[in-house]
Amino acid sequence: MNKIVFRLFLLVVFLPLAFSVNAQNQLPDWALGPFIRPENVNPIIAPKAESVFFDPMSRQKIAWEASDVFNPAAAVNKNKIYVLYRGEDRSGNGIGKRTSRIGIAESSDGIKMKRNPEPVLYPNEDGQKEHEWPGGCEDPRIAVTAEGLYVMLYTQWNRNVFRLAVATSRDLKHWTKHGPAFRKAYHGKFQDLKCKSGSIVTKVEKGKQVITKINGKYMMYWGERFMNIATSVDLINWEPALNEKGDLDLIVKPRKHYFDSDLTECGPPALVTDKGILVLYNGKNRGDADRDSTYVANTYSAGQVLFDLNNPSKVIARLDQPFFVPTAPFEKSGQYPSGTVFIEGLVYFKKKWFLYYGCADSRVAVAVYDPAAKK
Repeated sequence: MNKIVFRLFLLVVFLPLAFSVNAQNQLPDWALGPFIRPENVNPIIAPKAESVFFDPMSRQKIAWEASDVFNPAAAVNKNKIYVLYRGEDRSGNGIGKRTSRIGIAESSDGIKMKRNPEPVLYPNEDGQKEHEWPGGCEDPRIAVTAEGLYVMLYTQWNRNVFRLAVATSRDLKHWTKHGPAFRKAYHGKFQDLKCKSGSIVTKVEKGKQVITKINGKYMMYWGERFMNIATSVDLINWEPALNEKGDLDLIVKPRKHYFDSDLTECGPPALVTDKGILVLYNGKNRGDADRDSTYVANTYSAGQVLFDLNNPSKVIARLDQPFFVPTAPFEKSGQYPSGTVFIEGLVYFKKKWFLYYGCADSRVAVAVYDPAAKK
């Protein structure tokens, strides 16, 4: 191997890792991080064929998380972190062809996980059959009120229309489904809207990350390809923000030649800081000439965007480089070999931030930001 070829080889292999470290170490003061992967612990959750439960759809016992586990939410309860993740069975082949259910694992340190053998949210004989059979329940995000009510925003998938839905719980294990988040808004105008990925706005108060109000209402950022806003008075029924034409107000859009050139999908619960409202999101790179050539085509990396607290639709700042990119082998294999770190769970626990993410739609992993180490 001549010197030129060898140098090109080193560039291709090590540039993504070097760029990730460099981007994290140079985060602006308004951004959250750097998030560091603990050594020799990831992935923290992997598929498990031994987990079996009685499935109401097929009327038989199935291995509900035997194929893949990914895209986790996270919450704190009684001094433990609970990770609620998406598990797929082996009922089909290909992305979106299996049934998804949401499982739960608990941890005293945020890393070592004790899993529940059965899912806690799944397509059942209930009022949501038309929205969840046969595709299931996907991609949860969870936030909690100061009074202890956990609110989950998840995707209902009936293999026709995917919808953002709401469920609530007091213990993270027993959930009440409330149906599509936008079904009542504007007299049902958006009840069949294809929508997903809701990040409720939260704030750290007295050491706990809890849901907060913005301008007198609960608020979330939501959306897959574009980022939007919705508000609520009860955390169950949500009203999307509209522009002067009566269409959805698209406040963040993909950018050509950037890591988020294909989509900007909301991640974990948004966070009020002394700088504004911070949203961590998932950016997908395009596969054509408009992509960011620094990264592999179709790669999912993570970005951050800051909004004005007094005008939550106004962008103050946005990272031009991702703060978190796929580097580990299990982040570049599985169902999504182009490379995926998909962030959905963020909790403040023992004065540290724990970020939980899906790896190539096949595993669950964690990264940690210690504010004390930054001082």
